[in-house]
Amino acid sequence: MSGHSTVERPGPSRRTTAVRPVPPSPSTSATASAPGRRRGGRLSRLLGSSVVQGILILVALVWITPLAGLLLSSMRSEQDNATDGWWTALTDPSQLSLDNYGALLKDSGIAGAFWNTVLISVPTTVLVVAIAALAGYAFAWLEFPGRDGVFLVVVGLLVVPVQIGLLPVAKLFGAVGLFGTVTGVVLFHVAYGLPFAVFLLRNYFAEIPREMLEAARMDGGSEWRIFSRLVLPLGRPAIASLAIFQFLWVWNDMLVALLFADSESQPLTVALQSQMRQFGSNIGVLAPGAFLSLVVPLIVFFAFQRHFVQGVMAGSVK
Repeated sequence: MSGHSTVERPGPSRRTTAVRPVPPSPSTSATASAPGRRRGGRLSRLLGSSVVQGILILVALVWITPLAGLLLSSMRSEQDNATDGWWTALTDPSQLSLDNYGALLKDSGIAGAFWNTVLISVPTTVLVVAIAALAGYAFAWLEFPGRDGVFLVVVGLLVVPVQIGLLPVAKLFGAVGLFGTVTGVVLFHVAYGLPFAVFLLRNYFAEIPREMLEAARMDGGSEWRIFSRLVLPLGRPAIASLAIFQFLWVWNDMLVALLFADSESQPLTVALQSQMRQFGSNIGVLAPGAFLSLVVPLIVFFAFQRHFVQGVMAGSVK
């Protein structure tokens, strides 16, 4: 009959379905393994920072140890330096004195060479930075005939080695009376330092947004005012870097000074090199002179580095 319903009764022949375990979803697995990943990330960061710090400490020790040895040797007498090593001063501070530096200041040759180095390095750095800043701004933002061609010539001068120009420039300086003078050495360094300096500052100034310069021109600012009040402050990181490297190159130079400077205008590097022939008897002059030649660039580097970091942070805030 249509009104009856059929009821299925369980019997022995009924099959049972096995229940399979449901694998956890990806989100569940990620949630469960998140603490492990966080612990692994913290451990990797800890190990990474420890390794980096250890490497930096090792590099600092390797670099500082010769500097410390030179400093201690410059403060010991010639007899003590000839008897034992500089490290003995760490346990016997009575060996240390400033007598060598007093004798160095009384040595007219070394003292004069030090001031010659200052007279060569400082004007060269100032001239290179000033001329390169003006030229870099002109190549980046001023329109004049032949600008790209002249800039290509400047870039091409980067591949000219210094050794190629030594003999021709020496003959030229001899003809005009600049050979063997501080002025001749300065002019040579300026000439060979300008191509890289112009290339560096031009590329940096070209990254300044055009809208800033156009807004300054619309406000009635002249090119000189825009350069001095806008471009120079924005270019302070590049200018500081250029000043650091240019000063270090000139201060530590010996090749150009050997050729273009005479005994009256020789810098400290040449004066110390001439003392190397009698190293054993001149250690009391060489050690303080070498340390003085080394510590001045370090002071300049860290002084300009402060301005460099400030410029970078100011640019990042903007």
